Amino acid sequence: MSIPPPPGPQQPHGPYQPPQPPYPQGPYGPPAYPQGPGYQPWAQGYSPYNRPAPVNGLAITSLVFGLLCCLPGLGLVFGLIALRQVRRRGERGTALAVTGSVLSGIGLALWALMLATGGASSFWEGVKEGARDGADASLVTGECFDSPGGTLSGGAGVVTGVPCSGEHDGEVFASFRLRDGGYPGDGSVTDTADERCYGLRYTYAMDAWAVPDDVDVYYFTPTARSWPAGDREVTCVFGNVTEGANLTGSLRNDATVLDADQRAYLRAAHLLNAAVESAPEERYVEDDLPGHRAWAGRITTALDGQARSLRGHEWPARARKPVTALAADLDRARAEWAKAAKAKDAGAFYRHYETGLRLLDPEKGVPARTALGLDTTPPAADGRAGGDARDGDSDGGSGMAV
Repeated sequence: MSIPPPPGPQQPHGPYQPPQPPYPQGPYGPPAYPQGPGYQPWAQGYSPYNRPAPVNGLAITSLVFGLLCCLPGLGLVFGLIALRQVRRRGERGTALAVTGSVLSGIGLALWALMLATGGASSFWEGVKEGARDGADASLVTGECFDSPGGTLSGGAGVVTGVPCSGEHDGEVFASFRLRDGGYPGDGSVTDTADERCYGLRYTYAMDAWAVPDDVDVYYFTPTARSWPAGDREVTCVFGNVTEGANLTGSLRNDATVLDADQRAYLRAAHLLNAAVESAPEERYVEDDLPGHRAWAGRITTALDGQARSLRGHEWPARARKPVTALAADLDRARAEWAKAAKAKDAGAFYRHYETGLRLLDPEKGVPARTALGLDTTPPAADGRAGGDARDGDSDGGSGMAV
């Protein structure tokens, strides 16, 4: 028989009792100390690194919509749904859902205020203007501007309005909107802008003689990028064709600056200008005799209308004699152009064309213009209108304008 050792300072009183299985289990195996008084066993499944409850996804979505204010209605709906899910599932995200709901509610209130006051429309217009790749859409007819780099070619970028009294790169003379629908393509947009802008220039600058020879028509158009934002506006502008050259002063001469007699004279002159510019595409009469005869017929009709308009207006005393003389010259020119319109061959067309052209010498209109206070410097001869139809230039010009 063995006798246990006497109790010491490190030994418990009484016989030693080793721990009895089964031991309580934890994540790292048996406990380091035996089970007994003063020791609580670990509960089954306990982990010192418990994973927190997940954050509700709709709560996050609500906060995002609330911050962006783009769709406040959805943000409010998501926030309310998230609050119910958080309570039911024991998830986190109450603060996110509440914040998103509050911000979305504020956004809805702001949208309602903007709709009531018209602010939403102004905001959307601003969005569309920002989407444009061309000129600043806020420019209006009669406004002058400078463009980046001083050029109007190849996309001017955002332009800056400046007073017309000083030097500037361009002057807006008209604008119009393209039809809605799908983007028609760069070529179609450019063709429409070219045709419409050239036709509209006379509504702003009625006196072609007052427009310098180095000034031409430019335009800013919608692009494939700005079209989806609702951009449909074409802006027509005057600009200098010389690289680096500017305009000085306004080119505007319309009803806002001209008197009734000046407008009557210029409206009559425009009949001839429009007919001259309708010249056929073929450069030589021999290549398109029917087209040139039809052109001569349009000029004949325009000359008849111009002479009738001049005779039908009550002119001031100082202008009656020169206007009457001009109308007589137009009648003689009309007779020659009428013969050109019936010419059987190119030779006959040229004979009557050249005689009719001499009778439309721009200098014949100077006395009437002087009496009416209009510009008296004829524009440079431009293509067929100012020279020989055999010179190879197919563009109708303003050389015949009176």
